[in-house]
Amino acid sequence: MLRGHRDLKVYQLAYKLAMEIFDLSKGFPREERYSLTDQIRRSSRSVAANIAEGFRKRRYPNMLVNKLTDSDGEATETQVWLDFGFDCGYMSQENRDRLTVLSAFRYFSGVASTG
Repeated sequence: MLRGHRDLKVYQLAYKLAMEIFDLSKGFPREERYSLTDQIRRSSRSVAANIAEGFRKRRYPNMLVNKLTDSDGEATETQVWLDFGFDCGYMSQENRDRLTVLSAFRYFSGVASTG
């Protein structure tokens, strides 16, 4: 039984992604603190935050769809920042590819629909 957004598998995965990106971005150069580091952390956290907000507003279908659409956009933005992180030499291709798969909203959506 769902007691709140934290019980949603999709939220748990989005939160895990944000924490993995946070840990990885600790190794980014100091000069990236207010650019790439801030942007990738913000967008990855927004994925989980929008899922939680959408869950809270689920009784209003248009609001739910709006929040899930926002989450999809933030997931896509996160993928762009992952590409920049890789291309700038701040992460391995393995990390970029793994986190890109995790950040794909199609992945989140599939998890959400399967429970």
